[in-house]
Amino acid sequence: MDIEQKQAELIDHFVKKASAQVGSAIGAVIVEATSHASLFAFSEILAVPTVAELEGTENSVYLELLRLFAHGTWSDYKSNSGSLPQLLPDQVLKLKQLTVLTLAETNKVLPYDQLMLELDVTNVRELEDFIINECIYAGIVRGKLDQLRRCFEVQFAAGRDLRPGQLGSMIQTLSNWLGTSDNLLISIQEKIKWADTMSELDKKHRKDVEDKVEEVKKSVAVKKLHTVSRPTLTFEGLRRSTLNLVE
Repeated sequence: MDIEQKQAELIDHFVKKASAQVGSAIGAVIVEATSHASLFAFSEILAVPTVAELEGTENSVYLELLRLFAHGTWSDYKSNSGSLPQLLPDQVLKLKQLTVLTLAETNKVLPYDQLMLELDVTNVRELEDFIINECIYAGIVRGKLDQLRRCFEVQFAAGRDLRPGQLGSMIQTLSNWLGTSDNLLISIQEKIKWADTMSELDKKHRKDVEDKVEEVKKSVAVKKLHTVSRPTLTFEGLRRSTLNLVE
């Protein structure tokens, strides 16, 4: 089963589970979902009405916890740990994995120093083990660890849930890209048209040259023919002709 299909099945499972609970019981569902080793998307669970109804209640900390896992990072948790439930070890691991995904969204070359700072890792060996065992083997990223340059080169990273307001920005980015692509396509078409025109002109020029060459060949051949057919009068022939006239 590929990661996308597994994600879809897990999301459907937790959406149904959250929809069937109310109040504090939803908190247990959120803790389970954010601890699950194979779940990395939470926006659909956030959209469940019973989950949204936690806003402003004594259980709202679980709603904030779910928002953290949907959009936040390990640094965000550390900054707001006083107002959030204490994380389980599996949740800590999950949030650090999500932190790597967030960093990979904006930069495809992640320096070791930045990663160690963001993940609270104290040495390179521990960092590389984390990237390999918890990120690459989990299928959420692909890339190359460059020990010489002390960086992780990201080749692929799974996408995270869209943050509020991010959709508009993405639409604008895609619109700009589409406009640039259209202009590039027009430019390419114009260059192809110009190349076709130059090709036709080149063909015509070569045809004109070949026609002139043929004309010259024919002209030379005619001159040779006239030269060969013209009688040649030698000195001996001239003498005999003269004698014949005298006689």
